[in-house]
Amino acid sequence: MPSVPVSENVPAPGEQAIQTTVALEGDGTCIASARHLAAGFLTRVKAEHGLPVSQRAIDLTQLVVSELVTNALKYAPGPVLLDLRIAGDAVEVVVWDSDPVLPVARAADVGRVGQHGLEIVMAVAQGFGAQREPVGKRITARIALLDQPGGAIAGWRPL
Repeated sequence: MPSVPVSENVPAPGEQAIQTTVALEGDGTCIASARHLAAGFLTRVKAEHGLPVSQRAIDLTQLVVSELVTNALKYAPGPVLLDLRIAGDAVEVVVWDSDPVLPVARAADVGRVGQHGLEIVMAVAQGFGAQREPVGKRITARIALLDQPGGAIAGWRPL
């Protein structure tokens, strides 16, 4: 079984705590499932909660989910938890895995084949953070729900 829904929190009236969490395990098919989950989550946020969500935000969220889940499945044994939540004017993509080693962005190298996932995530995210947990680590990337005028994304900052 590639994914197991863990929870979906719906906010109380007046709150903006919108979240869904899923446990992923298995082969690469769960990566596609995670991307679909992300797109569906943001589509529901827009339709059911009336929050503005750009198509670019949906696309970037799917890209970030794909890169972070791929890395977690590749480098950590056991299941991976994917948490998507709305935090103000952004969606936070949080991926937990059992490997305590924090990822490190590598220096740019046009000749390197592969291993660009973290570079990609940091390039498109509004914010990024990695921290060790009692078991494993948690990676968080924040993506703006709306583009700035002219298509730019609001400034990047560490989480």
